[in-house]
Amino acid sequence: MAASTATLSNSQVIARRRRSNRWPLYVVAVVLTAFFVVPIYLIAVAAMSPPAEISAFPKTLIPRSISFDTLVYFLTFRGVLPSIINSIVVALLTLALSTLIGTPGGYALARYVFRGRDPFRVLILVSRAFPISILAVPLAVTFINWNLYDTVVAVALVHTTLALPTTVLITSSIFLAVPIDLEEAAWTLGCTPAGAFMRVVLPLALPGIAAASIFTFVLSWNEVFAASILTVQSHTLPAQVLASLNESPLPYRFAGGFVLILPSLIFILIIRRYLLNMWGRVVK
Repeated sequence: MAASTATLSNSQVIARRRRSNRWPLYVVAVVLTAFFVVPIYLIAVAAMSPPAEISAFPKTLIPRSISFDTLVYFLTFRGVLPSIINSIVVALLTLALSTLIGTPGGYALARYVFRGRDPFRVLILVSRAFPISILAVPLAVTFINWNLYDTVVAVALVHTTLALPTTVLITSSIFLAVPIDLEEAAWTLGCTPAGAFMRVVLPLALPGIAAASIFTFVLSWNEVFAASILTVQSHTLPAQVLASLNESPLPYRFAGGFVLILPSLIFILIIRRYLLNMWGRVVK
């Protein structure tokens, strides 16, 4: 009895020591969370406050009153709703294209050994660092010749090019984590290579593909340079906000910033829940 009590007390002491040693990690987590959450909160408060309170002093963290007049005016302003629709279409097209092209590329890098595979991975990453501003004029001329200038398809193609390197590298790492023995076992049971990929490998890789889709959607939604260069009438929301930013009063700038942030947050929350559910099924 005394030995079991001593063992219990020792385990409690060890657990307390572990909890006490984790406080620096908790502090870092709180600081990082505040770094991302506080600006979003302040923009949301400013967007849903009456215009008079935005310039009032002293500022308060909790708004004295809530007003949606600024948001409603911004959303009903000429060109805003079409630009929101264009942004959604471009982001979904980019997500579909980058997933359909990048996933097989990541699988090939993970499963097939060929000369120069590692330098090819580095080359894929380096291509992401190439400044798009250098390609602005050639891209505009090319899309004009293809009759795609000032269309959402042109913007989606450029965004797909920007997102593909990260999609390929993320999915490649995920496929490397899936044991090839499972795939070979499926072959022995009568599956074709394509069938083994669809029935065994792809379900295990879905969490990583979902994580890559978060990056792709946010990148496409927030990208402004290509959307500004390649569109005149078919602006996406960031390009529309940028075009009218200098002419807008301060309250409408906050409203525009909040509308820019909100869809990305909603998409991340939806995919995050789906991602956690998939990881749970994989672990089980």
